[in-house]
This record gives sequence, C-alpha cells and structure tokens, in this order.
Amino acid sequence: MPLIRRLPKRGFNNAAFHATYAIVNLSDLNEFKAGTVVNEELLRESKLVRGDVAGIKILGDGELKHALKIEADKVSESAKAKIGKAGGTITMREPATRKPTAGADDVDQTAKESEAATKSKKKSTTAKAKRKASKKR
Repeated sequence: MPLIRRLPKRGFNNAAFHATYAIVNLSDLNEFKAGTVVNEELLRESKLVRGDVAGIKILGDGELKHALKIEADKVSESAKAKIGKAGGTITMREPATRKPTAGADDVDQTAKESEAATKSKKKSTTAKAKRKASKKR
C-alpha cells in the first residue's frame, strides 16, 4: 500500500479556498502593439493565460518597450513603475462581489413569517381548548 494511504489525515486545509491568479510578466506583453487594451480576454486569446484563475496579476519582470492600456486585478509596484515609465496606463478591475447569504430584508421576512406561524398556532391551540371546555359541560 502506498505511503500516502498509510499516513493519517489530520487537520483542515484551506487550499480549496485559495484564489489563484494568472501571472503575466511585462516581457510577455511586448508582443502586443502600442496602445492596445490588454485584458483577460486578449491574454487568453494569445495563450498567455490558461485554465481557471481568479484574476490576472502583472509582475515587473522584463522591460515594457511601448505604451499599453492594461486591465488587471493585481499589479506589482515594480510593474506600475515600468508601465508608467513606458507611458502606459493601468486600470484595476473590480473584485467580484460575493452574494449575501441572508440580507437584512431576508432576515426581517423570515422573522415576520415565524411570528405569523406562532400566532396561527396560538389561535388554533386556544380554539381547541375552547372546544374541549364546551364538550365537558
């Protein structure tokens, strides 16, 4: 039996919840023409980004030879400096917002429903008590 199956599995692993970003270096962006808007779609078409990633991170490895308009989720400080030096612009994409599991309106609605249910139960129990009392007489 393999060693991995013989060892005990313990603890909790957050690796499933870790957001992975596609890494793109400035030297890779030199293949685009000057003034091009570089976004995730263009990077996927040019095969610089593959797979399921949470976003794009631009790193400052290499030199940028011409001005580009870059849309990314994260940009390193050295990449910002080099893009600015080359005359390019950086636009940060909006982070994906999580859907709230239960908003304030939902909580109020469920509270109203539970109040209505308890009132109807109280009415039915008092009606049953009255019927029992009338049958005993």
